[in-house]
Amino acid sequence: QVQLVESGGGLVQAGGSLRLSCAASGGTLSSYNMGWFRQAPGKEREFVAYITWSGGSTYYGDSVKGRSTISRDNAKNSVYLQMNRLKFEDTAVYYCAADFKYNSRYRYLVQEDYNYWGQGTQVTVSS
Repeated sequence: QVQLVESGGGLVQAGGSLRLSCAASGGTLSSYNMGWFRQAPGKEREFVAYITWSGGSTYYGDSVKGRSTISRDNAKNSVYLQMNRLKFEDTAVYYCAADFKYNSRYRYLVQEDYNYWGQGTQVTVSS
């Protein structure tokens, strides 16, 4: 079905910025609300951001609110996460996930509600 591939991760100094991308194939991205999650070593996977299928609404986890912006370009079948003022604690593997809009409960915090997940991209923030 749908494949999601994240890119844009890497090593960045604290205070810097990164833009993560999620490219979809095998489906039309406009049929999905999209989320970003992250998982640091030894930690549970954590909600980062969510955007509805048309981009009309966005939601952010408390730890990144005010520093991150989720956006999408349905014509490019892509979703993005702009991360600014990065902190050491932002170090994690970042995953994008797709939530089919036609049966969505819009429970963006509930990982089990997402239909597809990418393989993840590593973000490492040095201090």
